[in-house]
Amino acid sequence: MWLTQASFIGVVPLAGHPLTYAALDAGRRLLALAQGDLAEVVAFCGGQRRAVVALAAPIRPSRGLLQQPAYRDALEAPLRPGRWQEGRVAEFLLRRHNLRMLPTPADPARAPSWMRIGFRLYSQLLQMGYHPYPAEESPHQVLETYPYAAFAALLGHLPFRKNTLEGRIQRQLVLQEQGLDLPNPLRIFEEFTRHRFLSGVLPTEGLFTPPELDALVAAWTAWKAATSPDEVTALGDPTEGQIVLPVAALRPRYTTM
Repeated sequence: MWLTQASFIGVVPLAGHPLTYAALDAGRRLLALAQGDLAEVVAFCGGQRRAVVALAAPIRPSRGLLQQPAYRDALEAPLRPGRWQEGRVAEFLLRRHNLRMLPTPADPARAPSWMRIGFRLYSQLLQMGYHPYPAEESPHQVLETYPYAAFAALLGHLPFRKNTLEGRIQRQLVLQEQGLDLPNPLRIFEEFTRHRFLSGVLPTEGLFTPPELDALVAAWTAWKAATSPDEVTALGDPTEGQIVLPVAALRPRYTTM
């Protein structure tokens, strides 16, 4: 089966920063974890003979489906006028579970720069022969995911803030539980000393950064979607982009513990 020889790639665009990307093999071993500009990431994905890519960004602008009364009625979505009517269906459905994200506008010019990078990357991957997931036996597939919601779904509750020490440790532990061969983030506490605290320099060797952790969970979601399609959830309308999360079903509402 082609999946046994595939790479599973997660890509995270950030405004004002290089893109962060991670790649796993079929055994969930880490093949790459790096940063690069759009051209470098496109070249990396284009050089894979077989790959499933998960983008941590909207793949295309909203198509205004939520502005259609009949569509909202079908969703049982009595939205008030405002920015959520401009967003995508996937984002509205996530919000029902208390998994919030910035709504994607219909006009690309009004989208934040990181969203526009996602639009461009998705378009270029399609031009190189990638197909929207799921694409049966296509050796090149691309999907969209949302790392914050992926971590919440795996934890069963909302995660700590990703830029905090506890948020990074929590995310790395969750990824370890999913079979990724990553350093034990709890080892950093062995290096916590009185002197380090007083000097304001805490050890973080072996602890991944927030963008790296987002890229890793995106890559793992790509692996999960390809190898166990019955164990993932796709939210949204396919015509404007679905968000794939690595669980078979979402809880009604995610809250802090």
